[in-house]
Amino acid sequence: MQNTQSLYLPPDVAPRVKKPSIWSIAASISRTQYWLFAGLGLLLPLVAWAVLTESGYVDPVFLPGPVQVVTRLFGWMMEDDLWGDTMISMYRVLAGFVLSAVFALPLGLLIGAFKPIEAILEPLTDFIRYMPAVAFIPLVMLWLGIGESAKISIIFIGTFFQMVLMVAENVRLVPRAQIEAAQTMGADRGEIVQLVLLQSAKPAILDTLRLTMGWAWTYLVVAELVAANSGLGYSILKAQRFLKTDTIFGGIILIGLIGLLMDQAFRWLHRRSFPWLHSKG
Repeated sequence: MQNTQSLYLPPDVAPRVKKPSIWSIAASISRTQYWLFAGLGLLLPLVAWAVLTESGYVDPVFLPGPVQVVTRLFGWMMEDDLWGDTMISMYRVLAGFVLSAVFALPLGLLIGAFKPIEAILEPLTDFIRYMPAVAFIPLVMLWLGIGESAKISIIFIGTFFQMVLMVAENVRLVPRAQIEAAQTMGADRGEIVQLVLLQSAKPAILDTLRLTMGWAWTYLVVAELVAANSGLGYSILKAQRFLKTDTIFGGIILIGLIGLLMDQAFRWLHRRSFPWLHSKG
């Protein structure tokens, strides 16, 4: 009886439903709360770094402070060619990444869709992906010389095999019920691959591209070992020879910032392309 009466209580008298805590497992938070926490996560290491360097316990030659690094970045921009180094590094990373995606996406789709192709290609791909990209440098120089194609190839080798396997796994995770429903409606193999597997796996594939873009940046320094005379990775390696740790820190932080911006661009594209996956409730 009491329960029935409570259904007709006016809104100002009815008991309020308690909002779940943001610390509940899998709880959602607002965009404002997200950016506040993100800012805190970025600010805390910066403060700890500044405090440590200002304490005088660490030699600035080995660990320069944030102000010293920012000053060096400004000097790099004004006196040296920071803009040119950044642009050539971005070109190498994007060229290697796009080349990987062009070949890895269809190959991963076929491996995920057809078991015979999986049996032929997946063990080989798995085998090669454990080989370090650095070990291919002598062969790449022998085959391609020391031009831009060699640097792009190192980034391609570092990302392609991982990307193929991740895309194949994205396709394999498409619910079997969707495939059976398409078969029931008379769809042929091509239609199932194109209209069911690819469409259903698209959100996960975009996430795979976002993750592998990060790996492409990690291979930049390795790629610029190949007789480079420009680029952020090359500048970091050159600074190491002269113990210019402020330049090393500046280059690393700049690579991290560019990577973070690209990651956010992929996340934005994911939200725009698949809004139903990000809607609340």
